[in-house]
Amino acid sequence: MTLIRSISGIRGTIGGVPGEGLTPDDVVRYTAAFASFLMEYYAKPKLRMVIGRDARISGYVVNKLAIGTLEAMGIDVTDIGLTTTPTAEMAVTRFGADGGIILTASHNPKQWNALKLLNASGEFISASDGARVLEIAETQSYRYADVDNLGHSECDNTMLDWHIQQILSLPLVDAEAIAKAGFRVAVDAVNSTGGIAIPALLRSLGVKEIIELNCDPSGRFAHNPEPLPENLREISELMTHSKAHLGIVVDPDVDRLALVCEDGGMFGEEYTLVAVADYVLSKTGGNTVSNLSSTRALQVVTEKAGYAYAASAVGEVNVVDLMKSTNAVIGGEGNGGVIYPALHYGRDALVGVALFLSHLAHSGKKCSMFRRQYPDFFISKNKIELFAGIDTDKIMAEMKVRYQMMHINTTDGIRIDFGEEWVHLRKSNTEPIIRIYSESDTMGKADHLAGKILGDIREIVKMMI
Repeated sequence: MTLIRSISGIRGTIGGVPGEGLTPDDVVRYTAAFASFLMEYYAKPKLRMVIGRDARISGYVVNKLAIGTLEAMGIDVTDIGLTTTPTAEMAVTRFGADGGIILTASHNPKQWNALKLLNASGEFISASDGARVLEIAETQSYRYADVDNLGHSECDNTMLDWHIQQILSLPLVDAEAIAKAGFRVAVDAVNSTGGIAIPALLRSLGVKEIIELNCDPSGRFAHNPEPLPENLREISELMTHSKAHLGIVVDPDVDRLALVCEDGGMFGEEYTLVAVADYVLSKTGGNTVSNLSSTRALQVVTEKAGYAYAASAVGEVNVVDLMKSTNAVIGGEGNGGVIYPALHYGRDALVGVALFLSHLAHSGKKCSMFRRQYPDFFISKNKIELFAGIDTDKIMAEMKVRYQMMHINTTDGIRIDFGEEWVHLRKSNTEPIIRIYSESDTMGKADHLAGKILGDIREIVKMMI
């Protein structure tokens, strides 16, 4: 059993002993702590919160526990039911709520669930706010309401339709062009809420032929739910014999978007944001942001269009902060997370689908040919596990010295740029692990660069013992 307490939320495996898995006790404790934080922060007599969940098996139970806890804290709740993370984010502002909780463990397997915490802007809470929530939970310094001040809950199942209508109203979403293109689209929603949301969106965009794969929102994931190539063999094989023009894959809470070409080849999760950004820049212009571990293809596309690119620390909240400070018109993360502030500041696979299909329809190209217009970069993802007690900070400091002649960014760990290549080193805050991401114009070169860095770290470790 596992329970991970972090500043962005609480996630863990269902069952086990309190404090070692995500048990009912833990759901109550951290929900009450978040409610107490909001009461402390806003200092007003009555608060309202939005709650929603993905389709995972434990969702119903966790949902009832969380809603009951909020009511016991004296907070009114709007339950939007089975939904997506971006829909829940938008619901917070639509209902004028003081915060929200989306119950989802994102791409984690079915035994996991999580409480992701949203502020009144429908965005993930900041690091400092998250730290305060953890402090309240640790000390259990929250107080339940008396019987005359209990909260009340209501259900609202209209939010997904409203979310889709907001997407359709965006100037850059061209439903007419999409309908005219006559796309046949396959969808793999890993048997979660994307099975409701993505087909509904496609129908609203005028897509007549939709091939649904794993679209039953039962929570019984048909494969590993992370939308990586090795988990997408079923839809890849489906593409060729179904003669579909595009394959769409989302994770259980629908904030990550991966695309599959008509020939069964992967468009590349890193390139979802690149293609959508290219379209937005061609129509409106403006700056872009992604995190330090995302492909430099976004920087190439942005600078070619005549605008500025910036890289943030890893994490959606960090990307959003930098987008706001640089007035970025599009941003996100290389895991297929598209953030389009004209709609809202959150990763949103639905708006990603609408913008991508508009771009593809305007191009008149097959998806595989469309992909070839972007520069090829390949990312190698590795990690080195060190023995307990090793000083990872000292290793990182020595790596900085070794590569001091290169361009180094220390915003989040160490990113070293070697002209057309880069490597990003990030240490874990909970384990003696250093994660190493490297990128080059071939996978062989990216792997070679990673191997060189791994070798450097092993040399440093030998010197330390």
